[in-house]
Amino acid sequence: MANQDSLPADWQKVSKEHQKSYKRLLEKGNKNKMLKALPDLHEEAFSKIDCLECANCCKNYSPRFKQPDIKRIAKALRMKEGELVGKYLKLDEDSDYVLKQSPCAFLLDDNTCSIYEDRPSDCRRYPYTDEDVLLKRVSLTLKNATVCPATFVVLEQLMKIG
Repeated sequence: MANQDSLPADWQKVSKEHQKSYKRLLEKGNKNKMLKALPDLHEEAFSKIDCLECANCCKNYSPRFKQPDIKRIAKALRMKEGELVGKYLKLDEDSDYVLKQSPCAFLLDDNTCSIYEDRPSDCRRYPYTDEDVLLKRVSLTLKNATVCPATFVVLEQLMKIG
């Protein structure tokens, strides 16, 4: 990552070890205090972490492709919506469209995204470290903490102010 000083080399292992503490914090911590801190913690984390050095999210998980995303991406790729769906997407257990494969078919070798300007809203918002989603969707946040170094950094900071 961009600044190794702020991120332990074994951050994923540490994150797994801290899952119970994170869960307790997210469920029982002072929500107003945490929400107020999120924008600054988010900015601080992303000032230290370069997503292009990681791309774990694109390599391991799929965003949901909502209808406006499908429409926008199909137009950008000059494809019919059905063609985009047939080539790249499948329905998951929640009846959401997700990628058929990982890593993401739109992830390039240099960890950039071939549809970045038109990417799904889930990709734009990931890892939700500046939103109430971080507190409301605890299981998602816990999973993200083991995938995304920025989520790890934000949660570690939240533990200190809790």
